[in-house]
Amino acid sequence: MIISHHPIIFSPIKKISGQSYTGRILIKAIKHDISIYTSHTNLDMSGEGVSKKMAKKLGLMNINVLSPLKNKLLKLVTFVPVDHLDKVRDAVFNAGAGVIGNYDNCAFSVEGTGSFRGGAETNPFVGEKGKLHFEKEARFETILFSHLKNKVIKALLETHPYEEVAYDIYMLENDNINIGLGCVAELNNQVSETDFLHMVSDVFGAGGIRYSKLRNTMIRKVALCGGSGVSLLNEAISSKADAFVTGDIKYHNFFEAENRILLVDCGHFETEKFSTEILYDLIIKKFPNFAVRFSKTNTNPINYL
Repeated sequence: MIISHHPIIFSPIKKISGQSYTGRILIKAIKHDISIYTSHTNLDMSGEGVSKKMAKKLGLMNINVLSPLKNKLLKLVTFVPVDHLDKVRDAVFNAGAGVIGNYDNCAFSVEGTGSFRGGAETNPFVGEKGKLHFEKEARFETILFSHLKNKVIKALLETHPYEEVAYDIYMLENDNINIGLGCVAELNNQVSETDFLHMVSDVFGAGGIRYSKLRNTMIRKVALCGGSGVSLLNEAISSKADAFVTGDIKYHNFFEAENRILLVDCGHFETEKFSTEILYDLIIKKFPNFAVRFSKTNTNPINYL
């Protein structure tokens, strides 16, 4: 199995042939029964992702997400007989709900009285059909990511004792401040713009750094985004960063900086080159018995004169 950050298939393809770089790789992988997994944006968005790795390589401190993930949080509210609360709660937590930042098993519950009356064809867990019943219940609520919705609801329905389970799902407007694109952090000590550029070049092994006009200021706060991150320029400026390091900056983007920030392009490949270290750490943590090897092949298609 080959695990990479950048995908082999980046644009739609209509056929697989040996006439292209992508085709040759796919043909070779298929012939040798090799699986290929690419993380790409998932690793970019991760709390321990590409941009945070860049910050750590530069020795930066106080690292925070530059553009937090939005509109991806849901709240689940359900009503459970008090004696069954622990079972239901454990099930939805095991399905991935209840995570807030570095905390898990996060929820709130309060006891009250629920009422219901079953119809002629019901088989109520408590009470008798056709008769109004009052039951001591707990209102239980927790948070979850939207992509876990079906999994969490399935866990709820499988463990809840009622024949008809009452639950509500709410869309939250909260940003997830620990997950998103880019990051902003600080140097231990401020440095000159020239020294900062040399530092970036040395750390990332960049053969040709491009940068905007020097502002004759010191660099302390730095925004970063691995790969093509110039779309976050306004966020970087709003964060009051002194410099923004990313890749694939276009000609007109340098004008957009407008002396408000030092814009630094040290290369797409160079800003993502440490992604293999992130993947290695994740795999070894989950599967310590796996044999993991770093590829020694340089896949940067850009050469510098």
